[in-house]
Amino acid sequence: MENKLQSFMDSVRRKNPGEDEFLQAVQEVVETVWDFYMENPRYQKAKILERMTEPERVVMFRVPWVDDKGEVQVNRGYRVEFNSALGPYKGGLRFHPSVTLSGLKFLGFEQTFKNSLTSLPMGGGKGGSDFSPKGKSDNEIMRFCQAFMSELFRHIGPNTDVPAGDIGVGGREIGYLFGMYKKLKNEFTGVLTGKGREFGGSLIRPEATGFGAVYFVQEMLKQVNETLEGKTVAISGFGNVAWGATLKATELGAKVVTISGPDGYVYDPDGISGSKIDYMLELRASNQDIVEPYAQKYGVEFFKGKKPWEQKVDIAIPCAIQNELNEDDAKMLVENGCRLIAEASNMGCTAEAVSYAVKNTLFAPGKAVNAGGVAVSGLEMSQNSMRLGWSREEVDTRLHQIMKNIHATCVKYGKENNGKINYVKGANIGGFVKVAEAMLAQGVV
Repeated sequence: MENKLQSFMDSVRRKNPGEDEFLQAVQEVVETVWDFYMENPRYQKAKILERMTEPERVVMFRVPWVDDKGEVQVNRGYRVEFNSALGPYKGGLRFHPSVTLSGLKFLGFEQTFKNSLTSLPMGGGKGGSDFSPKGKSDNEIMRFCQAFMSELFRHIGPNTDVPAGDIGVGGREIGYLFGMYKKLKNEFTGVLTGKGREFGGSLIRPEATGFGAVYFVQEMLKQVNETLEGKTVAISGFGNVAWGATLKATELGAKVVTISGPDGYVYDPDGISGSKIDYMLELRASNQDIVEPYAQKYGVEFFKGKKPWEQKVDIAIPCAIQNELNEDDAKMLVENGCRLIAEASNMGCTAEAVSYAVKNTLFAPGKAVNAGGVAVSGLEMSQNSMRLGWSREEVDTRLHQIMKNIHATCVKYGKENNGKINYVKGANIGGFVKVAEAMLAQGVV
């Protein structure tokens, strides 16, 4: 069986040379579902895993636009439509210089399983561009978004592919993208999520990923007869995910003591709450991409060029980027008494860190923990289809229930013989089963 697994991964590597992020994501999923896969001959006969690791469609296009100096700029745009077995492709658009096809394939692959776990009718996809909004004027961002959508509009639609925001794509960018789509198609439809409330957006969408992550952590603690009350939490990042997680964790009685940026991290032993959380958003809105001003404003310690995982905390929630927490970080957290690590960023931990954390503490992967964002995007799609807008309480209640259901799925498929829950295994198998069954039912397409 080990030889068959190795042979399968060798085949994936040959087809995707140099795509390290994508290969890392595939390896994690395949290793955890392999025994389950081999016990189901009908999956093997239909080559379900071979089909799952190939995107249904990859669109790559140039995006020429004119900057404020009148100079022509050229960026590259992508949309990876990975799997539509469960519904329209669903996943964010990322505008960042680091965007590559490998990264987007990894994110689209992960999105397929994440969306499956929500139980909402959504397939998996991801897209974006190597364009950076940082340092650009509003007019430049608008012109780029319009140029980007002038190609993307051919490949998306409310029943085909429904993109959302991601890194570098917030409410402003979604508004510009939606406006251009509406102009080109001459229709007002729910083709994008993360829209402004005034034109079809959902309440609590910006903070949904962070809220969902904390709801999932709450369920993990319940599983071992504990609560969030009185727990100290280290969070990385300071964008919407970190903001939402900080807000909800504080509301449920925990104390968040760190936030971070590319410049380093802040340690606030009194806890980040109230107006301090609001200031996180002000920093983000200023496009400075740094957190040192927080330390200066509130008179707390700033650790330049370091990560927050060296602090002694009960819970660690990576909320920034992929592979931000490595094996040494995981060991340091556990040695300092951390009892739970939950990825609120996509693949926030390296493979080595995941392997160590699964054996030595409570650990849950991003495809389960950070599903709250896409869950509320799915709820936004529902509201758009019905031409309704739910209250904040209605959306939050539905989100909470979805995260509880995802946790239950992870427990169902992740329970080990010793009674412990392997959340990586549970999330991967739980997400896999629903997609696999849908693919079988729909034939070889």
